[in-house]
Amino acid sequence: MTWTIAPEPHDSPVAAALWRAYYTEVSDRWYVLHEGHRTDPDELEREIAAQIGAELASPTGQLLIGRYAGTPGGSAGVRLLDADTAELTRVFVSEELRGRGGAPLLVAAAEEAARALGARRLVLDTRSDLVEARALYARLGYRETGPHNDGVYADHWFRKELAVS
Repeated sequence: MTWTIAPEPHDSPVAAALWRAYYTEVSDRWYVLHEGHRTDPDELEREIAAQIGAELASPTGQLLIGRYAGTPGGSAGVRLLDADTAELTRVFVSEELRGRGGAPLLVAAAEEAARALGARRLVLDTRSDLVEARALYARLGYRETGPHNDGVYADHWFRKELAVS
């Protein structure tokens, strides 16, 4: 079984389902850690609806979907912040497909997409409790840096210079 990764419209049913799974997981994880309960269902629905991902559309962004043996199971997005810098976002692999090599492939595909958009570097932010994500980015050559944004849930910022291909 293998992964295939391809661009997908940010508003497709597949993209929407993966966004819901991603957001639910990271939101619930934060609330359980900090407040001892899962995300309020009404809040979850409001936030999912509010963040549709339009910034991941051409000409300044791209959403990639990973399929494992044909089944949608992961995502990664890039969006230009300026002419040289793109942001890596929405990196996610569904729980049942983790450990099968999808995350590094999604990040590599996102790096290629960023290059195609003209970016020379990728930046990202993540939270302290997402230790698996931080380890992944370090393994893939991302260096922790100072803040590049003031995101409420951003605790760690990473950067990678993209090699010219």
